[in-house]
Amino acid sequence: MIEVKHLTKIYKTPSQEILALDDVSLQVEDGEIFGIIGLSGAGKSTLIRCINMLEKPTSGQVIINGVEITALEPHELRTARQKIGMIFQHFNLLSSRNVFDNVMFPLEIAGVPKKEAAERVMELLELVGLADKANAYPAQLSGGQKQRVGIARALANSPELLLSDEATSALDPQTTRSILGLLKDINKRFNLTILLITHDMNVIKETCDRVAVIAESRIVEVGRVIDIFSNPQTSTSRSFINTVMKRDIPEELLEQPDSAAPSERRLVSVSFIGKSAGQPLISSMIKKYDVDANILYGNIDRIKDTPFGYLTLELTGPADQIDEALLYLKSHGLEVEVINHV
Repeated sequence: MIEVKHLTKIYKTPSQEILALDDVSLQVEDGEIFGIIGLSGAGKSTLIRCINMLEKPTSGQVIINGVEITALEPHELRTARQKIGMIFQHFNLLSSRNVFDNVMFPLEIAGVPKKEAAERVMELLELVGLADKANAYPAQLSGGQKQRVGIARALANSPELLLSDEATSALDPQTTRSILGLLKDINKRFNLTILLITHDMNVIKETCDRVAVIAESRIVEVGRVIDIFSNPQTSTSRSFINTVMKRDIPEELLEQPDSAAPSERRLVSVSFIGKSAGQPLISSMIKKYDVDANILYGNIDRIKDTPFGYLTLELTGPADQIDEALLYLKSHGLEVEVINHV
């Protein structure tokens, strides 16, 4: 669906050059919700604006459905953009137009006949739950309602791709969940590819199929959301995950307690995914092997539609029994990491 190849963007000022994107490459599959997460200034907004050519890359390619967007002439690009919807952080509604006319606007630009356009507008307002607000003006709407108008407007021309630029960052948590639910519903109903950028890992956790982590203008990790939560490969990914699921081990737990017992002690992080999150594997392990397990802390949550959890365990016992116990957990599909081995 989307291929980004070696994309670089340099902003030039009279005194310096600012590298906003540094050789960025990624692929977004047809029909998935793909997230891009990064801190402010990491380059994520520049990336999404380069994908729809609101910003022209310094070098590299953007290919959407086999068409190289970065090589199009201006008149060709205007036509191509009609199949790319865009949702903005601050809504970007026209204050002088009511809800109906805001959603109508892109259809007017595309030259859609008025009757057909009006039917399409009302269909979209029904979809986003605002049919009763057709004659209201933006100043009369809540933030969540404004964003629903923005989503309806982005869908007006039946796009093949929907870009979301921090669409929920100006909203409260409850409204954010409702907007994310709407985007998931739109994705399933129309098999619409959605590229979503955010600095909030909760948005990624609740909505996305895959995610790219961007730091200092480069993509540092790409993968399924469930894989990155269960086994992050970079410190940037781990820091984002810690904002929603605290996994760092307190220093005092890493210290070996005073004990004369001739047993080995290991601190272990165990991640549960899918069906395994509901199985009594820890108690089964204790019954099967000569080990004691002290649960230090943990959490159970959902990543999109998949149960996910983790535990930090203190395992004590003979070394060979601990080895067997860890193999038992791994054989049942659990991710196991030994944090400290004393």
